[in-house]
Amino acid sequence: MGQGKDPKQFAKLLTYVLGRNPDEFGLVPDGDGFVKIKELLKALHEEDGWTFARKAGIDEVLYSIADPPVEVKEDRIRALRREHLEKREYTADPPPVLYTCIRHRAYPHTLKKGVAPMGRKHVVLATDADLALRLGQRFDADPVLLTINVDQAHYRGCLFLKASPRLFLCRYIPEGGFHGPALPKEKKAKERKDGPAKEVQKTPRRSETPGSYFPDLSDPSPPVHRTKKQRRRDEVTWKSERRRNTRQ
Repeated sequence: MGQGKDPKQFAKLLTYVLGRNPDEFGLVPDGDGFVKIKELLKALHEEDGWTFARKAGIDEVLYSIADPPVEVKEDRIRALRREHLEKREYTADPPPVLYTCIRHRAYPHTLKKGVAPMGRKHVVLATDADLALRLGQRFDADPVLLTINVDQAHYRGCLFLKASPRLFLCRYIPEGGFHGPALPKEKKAKERKDGPAKEVQKTPRRSETPGSYFPDLSDPSPPVHRTKKQRRRDEVTWKSERRRNTRQ
């Protein structure tokens, strides 16, 4: 509930939001007039003075007011009096352009497969971009705004359901019925995987460094390993030859 608000004030707000102008708050009641409590609270948190609205405040309205103007079923809520709500109907004459938002990470997939509903039966479309962005920021801090070309979508078989003067519904928007910003250019796959190319260090030639010796590392012959006994025998042979040369 809003900080410092009593249950009667909250009940009056709920009556207005759920029973008269839900589209003003970006809410779309289902066929029975219900909206999800979680969606209602997100909408109320955008209003000055109601950032502290909680489910506990709704419970307080239900239990502290003799004839509460709302009813709750599981995770949904609706107004008891709904005669002022717009009746849903399919329209052959929607606005030429509508707007909707999708999650940023889903954008590449959406470009290929089209716009599908997120956790509901319909894609929610707004008559103005600001309202569409307001709805999109409830599920993504940086949503992607899409512009719906209604004529192109109609041509591809889309039907538009008017939920209110500012909100429309559609089951699905196929590829070609909408457009959005260009995808950012991707880096080369090799650079992403291996990083920048490393410099190969070349072994200098003898002519480049006179007086120096560099072993030939390209020789594939394996080094010869001599046993201790063989080394001792070679040493004895060398000493014998030296004595023989001295006598001569």
